Amino acid sequence: MEYSGQMQVMEQLYMRLDRTVKALQANRMDACWVRTKEDALQKVAELIPAGATAACGGSMTLSECGIMEWLRSGHCRFLDREAVPREEVPAIYRAAFSSDVYLMSSNAVTENGELYNVDGNGNRVAALIYGPESVIVVAGANKLVPDIPAAVRRVKSLAAPVNAARLKQDTPCGKCGTCAGLRGDVAAGCRSEQRICCSYVVSGYQRVPGRIKVILVAETLGY
Repeated sequence: MEYSGQMQVMEQLYMRLDRTVKALQANRMDACWVRTKEDALQKVAELIPAGATAACGGSMTLSECGIMEWLRSGHCRFLDREAVPREEVPAIYRAAFSSDVYLMSSNAVTENGELYNVDGNGNRVAALIYGPESVIVVAGANKLVPDIPAAVRRVKSLAAPVNAARLKQDTPCGKCGTCAGLRGDVAAGCRSEQRICCSYVVSGYQRVPGRIKVILVAETLGY
């Protein structure tokens, strides 16, 4: 009975992934789903030609999939912000806008085919919107939500507090585990100078077909 129940849960997840992929494709994003993080790495490797210039946003998902290690393997010219002194990081952010490929995860992916992302500096969402020729988004099934209101709640109640704590930011959410603006509108929050939620972006129907490529993974990845 336990095995049967697990199978039913997985079948329901696969149906959600199928539905989300079709919705993303309807919004002119290339999308697919894979079963494991190893499959996600293989798919990313297929999408990035040798010698391409690549950059990325901060992402636990990319690290957990082995994508960060692969980017540093020499296959491509990787603009690695972790390999330069802090004062040179802003130059990496700017150079990323002219990269061939930009990689990131998403704070939430709706079953309506939308990406929802919240940034502190804004470099990640800026590159998602415009600049790099191709954007690859890798997201675990734990990022799936029904709609944008659910995506907003997910970030305020889970993603932002966990990331603020991980980054050791002096914010209320990092200390108490929930956003000060949980019951407010989308941009409601604290007034901390270290606040990591400053820019809010919904990616829906795309003007450039296929520029954004979404790889969903049937595993829990990132926050």
